[in-house]
Amino acid sequence: MTSNTYVSIPVVIVGGGQAGLSASYCLRKKNIEHVVLERYRFAHQWRENRWDSFCLVTPNWQCKLPDFPYTGNDPHGFMLKDEIVEYLEAFVRSFDPPLKEGVTVTEVSRRDDGRFVVCTNEQNYLAEQVVIASGGYDIPIIPSFAEEIDPSIFQIQAGDYKSPAQLPEGNVLVVGAGQSGVQIMEDLKLAGRKVHLAVGPAPRAPRMYRGRDATDWLYDMGHYDLTMRDHPQGEAVHEKTNHYLTGRDGGHEIDLRKFALDGVTLYGSLSGASGSEAVFAQDLEKNLDDADESYVGIRKAIDDYIATNGIDAPEEKPFEKVWRPEQEPSQLDFDRQNITSLVWAIGFRPDYSWLKVDVLNARGRPIYDRGVCTVKGLYFLGLGWLNTWGSGRFLGVGDDAQYLSEQIETLHETNRATLSKVS
Repeated sequence: MTSNTYVSIPVVIVGGGQAGLSASYCLRKKNIEHVVLERYRFAHQWRENRWDSFCLVTPNWQCKLPDFPYTGNDPHGFMLKDEIVEYLEAFVRSFDPPLKEGVTVTEVSRRDDGRFVVCTNEQNYLAEQVVIASGGYDIPIIPSFAEEIDPSIFQIQAGDYKSPAQLPEGNVLVVGAGQSGVQIMEDLKLAGRKVHLAVGPAPRAPRMYRGRDATDWLYDMGHYDLTMRDHPQGEAVHEKTNHYLTGRDGGHEIDLRKFALDGVTLYGSLSGASGSEAVFAQDLEKNLDDADESYVGIRKAIDDYIATNGIDAPEEKPFEKVWRPEQEPSQLDFDRQNITSLVWAIGFRPDYSWLKVDVLNARGRPIYDRGVCTVKGLYFLGLGWLNTWGSGRFLGVGDDAQYLSEQIETLHETNRATLSKVS
């Protein structure tokens, strides 16, 4: 039961993932009192909302939490789910954050005096500043017509998928070809399942190219230092879907055309479903072509960088499209194709229904400048493209946390000085 009293504290951090923990570390170094409120257990998303074979798609060297870089013996490998959790557990042990687990934030509002009321299922807080680090993966995106599908079809969203054994016997339709969709498709394929894949407009990227992981080249090229403010697409970059590839079994790129040759049936975007029938848009070839265009574009950018800098790197064969759809299927009969399961992998959206401060735009997206809101004392952290591509990842969240801690420190000192003058 929530108390009617308030605990006064300079800073409340909402969320105990890598973002919230990074903010806590930076504030601890500045001796600013704070508390981290986590609805479940810290690192919950990594523990509970990833499948069993999940691994990073970016190499381990990109894990750079504040003063806690990856120090293992496989910097160019890809940590498995349990190893990611171990990395975060070690980070927590390194500084013992003021973390309260099992605490659900039910409301954040702002008083006339500028302080924030943070209500939880256990205790209410009165905070001078609040960092929202709850992430953007609260609610899976599932179309309304999912309710019209025959109830005999087992439906599951990507965050709940664990392994092929979790699904009933039979064939599977995976909807979505982003990072989760293609990796789940491969997981099922390797387990011997017949997979049907609805392919949306997600881009893809090379893995190894000209002797190195493509992310190594892109890092050297300054790609990951590009800020949203300087990005040619500006705010539209928030709409960009992550490029798909995988770190599984040492890492490799995913060419859906090759999977088609190997037995995966591809369709365009799923446009509707009812009963035992699904309907698809006629955009499969376009989506494959667009994904390949992104793939080839990254290769060309690396080629140009190598040429400009006179780097000795092995040559690669030109890209070839090994398959194209002779015709695009517009329908799928679940019964005829023995489809018994459907995996939704078309993304998530955040839930800010508890946030009663006017900092969201008409689409419900937070409004900020590098995480700093126009409402003084309110911040966001850990979201994609908060500042750079790495902002929502282990690579860039530490830099963002350090930046926000400096803004928090400045306001904290101003508040202390004001109180001193009043007293």
